[in-house]
Amino acid sequence: MALRINDTAPDFTADTTEGEIRFHDWIGDGYAILFSHPKDFTPVCTTELGMMAGMADEFAKRNAKIIGISVDSIEDHHKWKADITAYTGNEVSYPMIGDPEMKVAKLYDMLPAESSGVPGERTPADNQTVRTVFVIGPDKKVKLSLTYPMTTGRNFDEILRALDSIRLTAEHKVATPAGWNQGDDVILTAGVSDEEANEKFGGFEKKLPYLRTTRQPG
Repeated sequence: MALRINDTAPDFTADTTEGEIRFHDWIGDGYAILFSHPKDFTPVCTTELGMMAGMADEFAKRNAKIIGISVDSIEDHHKWKADITAYTGNEVSYPMIGDPEMKVAKLYDMLPAESSGVPGERTPADNQTVRTVFVIGPDKKVKLSLTYPMTTGRNFDEILRALDSIRLTAEHKVATPAGWNQGDDVILTAGVSDEEANEKFGGFEKKLPYLRTTRQPG
């Protein structure tokens, strides 16, 4: 069964380019961005890993760790990192999980349980569903998941924007409207009374009987 929002992200132990990790322990008390790739040495993913390397500080500011995964070996990951730096100018400092037995890919339902074969002999098309982004919270619950086709590079600015919303709405009784960015007005949830809205948020605007907006808290 596919992982759903608010499901507990499966825990696992795996080798990475930074040594062995136990996933939940590695996450700690912050957020994690787990993003997967169908195969090492693929063109679109090379641009993506480089972009994430360049954005690592922005995610760190939000108490979020980055970790990549593909169903290839640690040795191949290290070789690929050199290509990524050469092309993008960004050095991959976050860990990359080696998953040659496809255990994590299957655990996260990115590959069917019956998938088999030597990773080096599998093509990107064989692994095309291993192209997902998971945002996982400090409570180890899945907060967001997005799966992209192989030919469409991922928009990690959107992942960053979504993370801002996830963190804000976890702390306050608000939601964010379509296209929201930091500093924009937010929506009050149904669990906030008008009295509480005035007390906690300093007032609000009633746009519709069921839609109240206020300034972003904090």
